[in-house]
Amino acid sequence: MVFEEKMITNGEPEDEEEEEEEEEDLVDPLETLRQKCEETEHCIHSRERLELCETRVGSRSQTEEDCTEELFDFLHARDHCVSHKLFHSVK
Repeated sequence: MVFEEKMITNGEPEDEEEEEEEEEDLVDPLETLRQKCEETEHCIHSRERLELCETRVGSRSQTEEDCTEELFDFLHARDHCVSHKLFHSVK
């Protein structure tokens, strides 16, 4: 047995395409703030340290080193910046 979902339109055209277009226009404000914060001096410095570590670890075939500390430093710097901008805009 197959159930089909039917919509009563009362003579109105279906707006499925318009709804899909509207959904594509939505932008997450958190992602926008993260991108802006990644351009600050402190985040750039943390990102450079992370990239240097990734390059160093990637160039070695056998190593126990990972870049966890550098990753957490970068994420902390970015999220610290985001939290200040986000909560000041909420007031």
